[in-house]
Amino acid sequence: MASRQATFHENYAQDMAVLRTASAWAALVAFLLFLAVCPFFLSDRILTIMTMIGIAIISVHGLNILTGYCGQISMGHVGFMAVGAYVSAILTAKFGWSFWTALPCAALAAGLAGLIFGLPSLKIKGFYLIMATVAAHFIIIWLVLQFHHVTGGADGLPVPKPRIGSLVLKSKANYFYLVMVLTVLATLAAQNILRTRAGRAFVAIRDNDLAAEVMGISLWSYKLQAFFIGCVYAGVAGVLLVHYYAFASVDQFPFMDSVWYLGMLIVGGMGSTTGAILGAISLKLLDELVTIVGPMLSAAVAAQAAASLALITRGLVIIIFLIFEPRGLAHRWGMVRAYFRLWPFSHEE
Repeated sequence: MASRQATFHENYAQDMAVLRTASAWAALVAFLLFLAVCPFFLSDRILTIMTMIGIAIISVHGLNILTGYCGQISMGHVGFMAVGAYVSAILTAKFGWSFWTALPCAALAAGLAGLIFGLPSLKIKGFYLIMATVAAHFIIIWLVLQFHHVTGGADGLPVPKPRIGSLVLKSKANYFYLVMVLTVLATLAAQNILRTRAGRAFVAIRDNDLAAEVMGISLWSYKLQAFFIGCVYAGVAGVLLVHYYAFASVDQFPFMDSVWYLGMLIVGGMGSTTGAILGAISLKLLDELVTIVGPMLSAAVAAQAAASLALITRGLVIIIFLIFEPRGLAHRWGMVRAYFRLWPFSHEE
C-alpha cells in the first residue's frame, strides 16, 4: 500500500523556502487563477467586499511586522494610513501627479511619520507605548484638520481615480485587480521579511529585548525599522482606500479601526503572515454577516442594540479567541495541515 513520505530538506535554503512542495505551488497557482477570473462571475457587491479585504490585509501585514514580529504594540495604525492617503490625495489632486508616482511617495511619507512617532519606543514600552501611538493618531488627524487649505479639512478632498495610460480604473473589476496585485506583492514581501536579518532581529527583540541587545542587536535601529516598514504598509493601504472612494476624508480613518486591526491580528494569529490574512478575512466577513443579520434582528431586539451588533460581535469574537485560541486561526490551520500531512500517524498537540 502506498504511503505518504515526509519532505526532507537538504539545505538551509530549502528549509526557509516560502513554498516547499509541489502541492503548495499548485495551490498558489489555482488561487491566482481564481483571482483572475472571479470578476467575470461575481457581483459588484462581492468584488467590493473582496477589495476591502485586500486593503485590510495590506494594512494588517504592516501591523503584524510591527507588533507580531517586533512586539511594538501600536494603536495608531490608522493614523499612518491617513498620512499615506492624504499625501497621495494632495499629490494627485493638487499637483497633478499620477497615481503610480504618488503611491511610493505616500508610502515613504507614512514610513517617515512612523519613524518620528516610533522614537518613543526607544525609551518606553507596554502601556506607555500604546498611549504614545494613540496620541500619534490624534495628532495626525488634528494636523489634517488644521491644514484645511491643503487637505480640505473636515470637508474632504476629491481624489482622481488611478489610470493606466488612457484606461481609468473606475470600475469595480479594474480596481479589484489593482488591489489584489498589490495585496499579493505585499504578502510576498511580508513573508520574506521574516527570512531576512532584520526579520530575525525583530523576533529576538519581541521575545526578549534585553537578551537581543546582549547578543549585539541594535534595539534603536531595528525598532525604528519595524515602525518604518509597518507604516509603509499602512500608507499603501490608505492610498488604495481613498482612491477607491475617489475622496479623502478624516471620517475614513476612525480611531476604532486601529483597535479592529489589532483584533484581526489576535483572531488570525500574531507573528504569522497567514494569521494576518485569516484575521482580516474573518472579521471583514463577520462585518458583512452582521450587516445582513442586523436588520432581521431589529424587530426582536432594541434598535440601539441592533445598531451596535457589529461592535458587540467583533468584541465577543476577540474575547473568545483570547481565551480559547490565543495563537489564532493560523495555529489551528497549522494543526489541520499537520493532521492530513502526517495521516495515518497524525497526533494532536
